[in-house]
Amino acid sequence: MQNYKMYIDGEWCEGAAKEVMNNQNPASGETFATICQANESDVNRAIEAAYRSSKAWGKMLVKERARILLKAADYMEDHTDQFADLLIQESGSTWIKVMGELADSANAIRTAAAAISGIHGGVIQGDANDQLSYYIRQPLGVVVGIAPYNYSLYLAIDKVGYALAAGNSFILKPASYTPLSGLIIAKCFAEAGLPVGVLNVLPGAGSKICNQLIVDSRTRMIAFTGSSSVGLSIAKKAAGILKRYSLEMGGKNPLIILKDYNVDLAVESAIIGAYFHSGQICMASNRIIVEEPIYQEFCEKFADEVKKIPFGNPYRQDVIVGPLIHESQCQVLDAHISDAVEKGAKLLRGGKHEGAFYEPSLLIDVTPMMEVFYEESFGPLTGVCCADNPEHALELANKNQYGLSSAVMTNNLNLALWIAEELEAGMVHINESTVVGSSRAPFGGVKQSGIGREGLCSIEEFTEVKWITAAVKKVR
Repeated sequence: MQNYKMYIDGEWCEGAAKEVMNNQNPASGETFATICQANESDVNRAIEAAYRSSKAWGKMLVKERARILLKAADYMEDHTDQFADLLIQESGSTWIKVMGELADSANAIRTAAAAISGIHGGVIQGDANDQLSYYIRQPLGVVVGIAPYNYSLYLAIDKVGYALAAGNSFILKPASYTPLSGLIIAKCFAEAGLPVGVLNVLPGAGSKICNQLIVDSRTRMIAFTGSSSVGLSIAKKAAGILKRYSLEMGGKNPLIILKDYNVDLAVESAIIGAYFHSGQICMASNRIIVEEPIYQEFCEKFADEVKKIPFGNPYRQDVIVGPLIHESQCQVLDAHISDAVEKGAKLLRGGKHEGAFYEPSLLIDVTPMMEVFYEESFGPLTGVCCADNPEHALELANKNQYGLSSAVMTNNLNLALWIAEELEAGMVHINESTVVGSSRAPFGGVKQSGIGREGLCSIEEFTEVKWITAAVKKVR
């Protein structure tokens, strides 16, 4: 069993208290590693290191910063097999998911490297004949990233890569369930020659170290992905001291399927959207809204395909649904199914679990009277609702506190575009599932799904604009 250290100020260290946490494999329940845990002293050391190094990193030549990011991406790609094994053990992710996540993460770093040359300002017409007026974008300084467990590597890289590209130093707090993903990132950038102190990774309990990261005056921004309840708490603390923040939180994502669309194609997209990575995706298609004329056909065909979903050992290369991050999450799915069935829904598939493994599960005849219509299950469970017409489908889709991803399937382009503009969501996909990602796209939501955007647009989040004028006088 290996012990993994935290990464502070260019050093792999045990931490001031020398505390460790057992890292358990969700599939087997066995401890496969121990992780050193940060305390208040380690947090202060990381902030000092990031603050000290931020000025020099921000002023480093663009080509030098880009070179380091590209080397980090190459290192990650060259060690895919090694990192894939760690991620499968730590998160229970399937082989298919992990290989895609590693490829996407390396690509995101490269996209961030390319974005460095696009950070620019502009010249403004002066208000006097002898006035030069222009604006520039500058890095914030120290950025803190708090990452989730579901796409622990990619969703951390989406913060680290662009913040570093913009010239900021960074402190990453990985999810307690998945700290190795953060240490993988530290390893890649250390091997790429990132200057000492620019990146620091602090595994540990959020309840013990996050407040200090948020309130310290030397940190300038908090970039968070996780639950809405935690995100709202961060927002309140950061707003109280006028600290910048971005929040990417939950989603209860509607997939609208209208009567003119091919049912077989709709089923194919819905399977991936609802069950990939065991439904532990903030963009998962967990409210499927089907227009009445094709509702029965869709439910029957969808149930048949759910039964065929490869389920089990995450190391099997065909498996789509593996274990949940922890068996306690099974209780959430149980409660949602029980409530829905009591109120008239039908459970066509699943509903059983053993350990952290929960069968792919399907509810039909879901209505707004049920908890599962509103609340995230964050597991392999989706519900199908019947809509009278497109207007009713839109009404059902928007009847929710979340607004992250959404999708509409129809051959009527005019109708699709109208629905896309009316959907209360940060992202809308036409004739695709709700699970669509791109490191070049503005990723984020509205309502209780968050504020701010990740991806290429986050360069704006990680920089601030400065306006400069100069009176240009004639030399006498």
